[in-house]
Amino acid sequence: MLVLTRKLNEAIMIGDDIEITILSIEGEQIKLGINAPKNVDIHRKEIYLSIQQENSEATKTESNLLENINEYFKKKS
Repeated sequence: MLVLTRKLNEAIMIGDDIEITILSIEGEQIKLGINAPKNVDIHRKEIYLSIQQENSEATKTESNLLENINEYFKKKS
């Protein structure tokens, strides 16, 4: 993990096209501004993990559905 120290209104760059700026610091809370191309998804980590979990569950459901359909047709044969 890279650890950087930044002050208010200072920024870091990720690659050539993602810029993260410190907008405000209030107690233990920091507000970040993120400039990135529109094709880059940006989520809070807990939201990202939730999306990943939902996608995983949806894949399992689709797989189970296909298995059930397959079994149904095997019984019909």
